[in-house]
Parts: sequence; C-alpha cells; structure tokens
Amino acid sequence: MGNPPARPPCAHRAGDRPHSGRWRLRPCPVGGGDPLRASKKCAQEQLRSAAGITHLYYAVMIHLSEAPGRRLRMTDLAERLKISRSRLTYVITQLEKESWVRREECLTDKRSQLAVLTDEGMTALERIAPGHVATVRAAVFDRLTPEQTRYFGEICETILAALTDSHGPATAEPPWRR
Repeated sequence: MGNPPARPPCAHRAGDRPHSGRWRLRPCPVGGGDPLRASKKCAQEQLRSAAGITHLYYAVMIHLSEAPGRRLRMTDLAERLKISRSRLTYVITQLEKESWVRREECLTDKRSQLAVLTDEGMTALERIAPGHVATVRAAVFDRLTPEQTRYFGEICETILAALTDSHGPATAEPPWRR
C-alpha cells in the first residue's frame, strides 16, 4: 500500500480516515496560536471600533483612492480584491449608504458600472487609515527584524504569485468573473 505522504510541519490530518490525503493547518507550535488569524482579528477589530467597517470595506476604499480619478470598473475592482461581483455589489451598496462611494455608468462599456470614492469617502479614509496602519505595524512589523520583514515580504509575494498564477491552484472560474 505504500507510505502516506509526509505531513507539512504545521499540518495534521483532517478527519479520522487513515491516508485520507486531507490536510489542514494547525496552530503554530510555538505559543499554540494562529498568527494569521490573530493579526487579521486585531486589524478587523480596530477598523470596527474606529469606523464601524470591515477590512474588505477598507480595502475597497484603499483601491479606489489609489485609482486614477478615484474610480474603477466594478469588475476590475472585484478582480483586484479577489471577490465575487455580487459580494462587491453588496459592499458598494453599504458604502453608498455612508456616502463614501457612489456608482457611475461607464462611458466606454455600457454593460459596466464604475465605483467612485467620494470626497466624503476620501475624508473618512484619511481619518481611518493612520490608526489602521499603526495597528498593523504594532501587531506585525514592529516585532520583526529588518531581515524578517524582508523574508516575510518574499514569502507573501511567493504565496500571492502561486494563488494568482494562471497555472496555480485555481479549481474553478475566479469569483470576480461570476
């Protein structure tokens, strides 16, 4: 029957079936926690307490603030965020309620709409961003050496390239095309 495949160092089998071939990440052996989940929760809580928004809403506003004219086609924005168009539509609707984002018709493609960061949205982002950046810096980067920070960046780039590569692990149509 052969030996089962070697386990990644921070993984264990999910389920009871021997040799099921299903792996899942387990907590880091040092400290017993999940640093990715903890850092995400920390950043999320800061955004909720400071502005009542989620990290996804913040990311939408950041992407729009960096785009020419603070506007992007909804499909392009969904692709950048790696989310479905329907999820983006919901987020944009919520941000519209705050008058932070508005929709415009796309003049070059009648089938598309643009998401536009309003002046009110830019003002809100300028108020929110410094606290969020400080929280992430304190939770993640202030504790790393310059060498660790460089390695962390390289690791993140490698993972992102694998996840976004056309020959990568994608199993179905990307969500931003749905």
